[in-house]
Amino acid sequence: MRRLFVLLALLLAVSAAHAVDQPAIGPAVAASAASAIPLSTSHAAAHQLSHVVPGEEKTVIVSGNADESVPGWSIVTVPPAGWINDCCQYARAIGVNLVLYKGDWTGNPDRVMVLNVWPRKLPSLKAERQADQTQYLKKDPKATVNSFAVGGAAMTCDGVLYQGTDHVDDAVVFCDPGKATGIRLSWSMTVAANDPQRASVLALFRQVVQKSMYTKYRRGDKSTSRTSPP
Repeated sequence: MRRLFVLLALLLAVSAAHAVDQPAIGPAVAASAASAIPLSTSHAAAHQLSHVVPGEEKTVIVSGNADESVPGWSIVTVPPAGWINDCCQYARAIGVNLVLYKGDWTGNPDRVMVLNVWPRKLPSLKAERQADQTQYLKKDPKATVNSFAVGGAAMTCDGVLYQGTDHVDDAVVFCDPGKATGIRLSWSMTVAANDPQRASVLALFRQVVQKSMYTKYRRGDKSTSRTSPP
């Protein structure tokens, strides 16, 4: 059911590209491609900047405005070479903050890296992971659950790798940029267990997490520009 819901959402996004012209998504019961937890998207990304300097890696910045007790935020990362980043078309249509994918957008969650940002509520990253794991195992009690190590990340992160009985693996990494930020975030990706490039794709996913950084965002900052309407 979890993956069916995500697949339907992704297919909806293919036919709903005009969603970029709609207001930012409010709190929604929308899970990432690899997470069973409904994550609030009340701080849905309204701004995105891609920055490329010859000879250097391309960086992507996705930002959200201040909302209630949560300051404005920006997440910076480096997508794999040749991958497409989207915050305000397909990502917005399925209720997440950013998606990274390669090739054409097909509506298939396989090999799509998903960023979710939400207001911090649970007491710890361990609690976030436990809540996610509980939901996952309710849907697939015989799934295998292992840690997914992400060393060298700029934030404190806790990763998990679910290996479902449907022979599809879900990697989810929860990260905490600090109490003062008012947010937590997760990166997630689905990949087939028999994918011949499974190991290399998971390695790329791990690198995206490791290169992700938090910065505070304030509307009008020169370092962030809007590329589509909020």
